[in-house]
Amino acid sequence: MNAHKLAATLMEDGTLVLQGLPFHAGDTVEIIILEQPKAELPNQASQADYPLQGTVLRYDDPFEPAVPAEDWEVLK
Repeated sequence: MNAHKLAATLMEDGTLVLQGLPFHAGDTVEIIILEQPKAELPNQASQADYPLQGTVLRYDDPFEPAVPAEDWEVLK
């Protein structure tokens, strides 16, 4: 299977014109159309970029080890 990705914009009347495809006349092709999300301004970060933003209220001791030092088998 030969795949080719192409971005195109629909015309006002709902038609779509694809030009410059790397296939030959008579080839059978499968068409899948996916809507692209609206472009955001480059300086704006979306909520999807930072899904945990604003969820942590505080850190009691951020540098405390997750496991006590006496439980480390490497140090024994």
